[in-house]
Amino acid sequence: MIAALTPFLLVLGPVALLVAMGIVFAETGLLVGFFLPGDSLLFTLGVLAAGGLLHLPFWLVAAGLLLAAVAGDQVGYLLGRRFGPRVFSRTESRFFSRSHAERAQAFFAKHGPKAVVLARFVPVVRTFTPVVAGVARMPRRQFTAYNLLGAIAWTTGLLTVGFYLGGVPLIAAHVELFAIGMVALSLIPAAMGLARSRRTRAQQTSPTLEHTSPKVAA
Repeated sequence: MIAALTPFLLVLGPVALLVAMGIVFAETGLLVGFFLPGDSLLFTLGVLAAGGLLHLPFWLVAAGLLLAAVAGDQVGYLLGRRFGPRVFSRTESRFFSRSHAERAQAFFAKHGPKAVVLARFVPVVRTFTPVVAGVARMPRRQFTAYNLLGAIAWTTGLLTVGFYLGGVPLIAAHVELFAIGMVALSLIPAAMGLARSRRTRAQQTSPTLEHTSPKVAA
């Protein structure tokens, strides 16, 4: 997706920041953004800012995306507090996956409040974690503090990496390729977590199968 989006951002110029802000907000604020390329988008915008292709100062790009990231998580949290567990009872669709929501619930149960910060760097999980925090009635002030901390680390971190790497001619000439690489790297933690959960389920069901399987008479 980011490979197709990059030329579009180049054509838009300064307006690209507003588009990027909308994507970053939707990824966590609308519960339908788990398929959006947040990590690679931030990296790509950093590269474009380094090349002067956005025609905007870096600080303005960083401030706009930080605002969108904080607002998105805050809206997700408020949805969780307002509707409770019902927010996850929606019909399964291409825009909503119950299994993804369950992964976020397990992630929050494991890490507690820190999950609000850590989830920023885990695709899919970051979409649902703010809602899970709201459902769990995490104190609003505590959530807001962790939300701000996570948003600063995520947005400025990836933007800065892209900005400094954007000064490397090889990377500047192959923005789409390196953006795809960022997507692949960001998916590694999620893939490892999925593999661990499957292994755990297999270990839990294995004794049950052994216990219930009929014994062959000697």
